[in-house]
Amino acid sequence: MGLYGVDEAVIPYNLNGESNWWHDINDSPLWQDRIFHILTALYGLVAVIALVQLVRIQLRVPEFGWTTQKVFHFLNFLVNGVFIFRRNVQDLHPEIVRHILLDMPSLVFFTTYALLVLFWAEIYYQARAESTDGLRPIFFTINVAVYSIQIAMWLVLWWKYIPVLVIISKMFFAGVSLFAALGFLLYGGRLFLMLQRFPVESKGRQNKLQEVGYVTVICSSCFLVRCIMMCFDAFDKAADLNVLNHPVLNFIYYLLVEILPSILVLFILRKLPPRRGITQYHPIH
Repeated sequence: MGLYGVDEAVIPYNLNGESNWWHDINDSPLWQDRIFHILTALYGLVAVIALVQLVRIQLRVPEFGWTTQKVFHFLNFLVNGVFIFRRNVQDLHPEIVRHILLDMPSLVFFTTYALLVLFWAEIYYQARAESTDGLRPIFFTINVAVYSIQIAMWLVLWWKYIPVLVIISKMFFAGVSLFAALGFLLYGGRLFLMLQRFPVESKGRQNKLQEVGYVTVICSSCFLVRCIMMCFDAFDKAADLNVLNHPVLNFIYYLLVEILPSILVLFILRKLPPRRGITQYHPIH
């Protein structure tokens, strides 16, 4: 209790006796609503951009079926579009249902950008006249392993809520994000260095070099930040990535880690494939 009989923990002040705006906004239902609606609008914008790009690609090359590029844009549309339901999900019971529905978009986000790593890996090995037959089985194996481990943890939590397993789950997501960052650095870096060695007069070399360089930096940075924030989230309640409980932190986090990277990547990769005869656009089976 404070000197005047009021619990000072209820009214956050800084050392100078001034109200702490960060806590004021976090504790304000009005600001919680505003920030959630802003995030929802931004995620909706990304979803619309991805859907428009998917339609444009389909109209350009319908004969190729579900290519890597088309699946990438479809998953972008899906993972960004479901954010609008996040508030409803947080009211669901039992708690395991909330864990599953809130964690699933992160898994799909990983798969979405792992597709981009796969796409670059295929281009890299094709340019070196090496076989790419093993890349897709590796991609599917990694994704099956990631989803299987997470599903196993969900089942254990469904059977019995174990607080330490929630921490392990968050650290698992952190490890998956670090793995994705390393994938971008490995294949984005390799492709960038390979393009640098091409003759200067090569058609489209400079544009492709910039495209790979920018996307590598953006995606590896966003997944690295995601990894660090998930580690903090696992052990520090003040870093809880709950949109309603920490709207200011979450607005900054989701803006820098998902919204801006997605918009930038979609803008950089906005160029449509040629109508015929490009070998790296393989259908997903």
